[in-house]
Amino acid sequence: MQRMPGAPFDPHRLAHGGPGDTEDASRRSQRLQILATEHWALLATRSLSWSESFSRAGMFLTVLSGAVVALALVAQATSFSGAFVLFATLLLPVVLVMGGATFVRLVEINNEDARWVAGMNRLRHAYIEMEPELEPYFTSGWTDDDEGIARTYGIVEHGSGFFHGFITTPATIGFVNAIVASVLAAVAVVQVWNVSMDSVVPVISGGTVFVAAIATQAAFNIRSYARYSRHNQALFPPLERASGPGTPPTHD
Repeated sequence: MQRMPGAPFDPHRLAHGGPGDTEDASRRSQRLQILATEHWALLATRSLSWSESFSRAGMFLTVLSGAVVALALVAQATSFSGAFVLFATLLLPVVLVMGGATFVRLVEINNEDARWVAGMNRLRHAYIEMEPELEPYFTSGWTDDDEGIARTYGIVEHGSGFFHGFITTPATIGFVNAIVASVLAAVAVVQVWNVSMDSVVPVISGGTVFVAAIATQAAFNIRSYARYSRHNQALFPPLERASGPGTPPTHD
């Protein structure tokens, strides 16, 4: 059954009758093979995305560790004098820029991963359309809405995705970036205003920048996912259930 140009999308076209779609074993086998190939391709793409995510996070943390060691050595050699403040002012921006780039890329990877998961859920939906009796055996989600994606990720409790966002890799890197930004702000205040490092002014400045950095990164993450959601609309209703070939979906 071919889709005519301009015709509306039918999410149940695989289940509708016709010897060319459901009764011909060769045709069905060919479709299953194509779907399985696409499924494995999405799995491979997810694996590459996660490898890049861990590599980027590890690279940034390695650079950060080197910077901390360098700052410790300079502080020991200069006794936290003006030379140490100048060195920190020059070094920390480099670390912060790299951390910001890492955070942005990790957010993009997470959005891309959600797209690949939605794609695999669509494939599972196609499997169920062709073989509705297999539905009870699927642990992962088989709809491409937020609920189905969360189910594939293993987020089974409603609303738990919000708290899960605080323990993701981008959130961890964002928290580290906020710490680096707050330290840089405190050091800059000491350098520019020539105040003591143990005074309250650097502490207030650092705390303010820390909160601002957390809010900025959180806003970027939310806007990025919202933009992803606008361009990746679900093709299947959230409460859709396979009810057999040619049968309209039921809603709980």
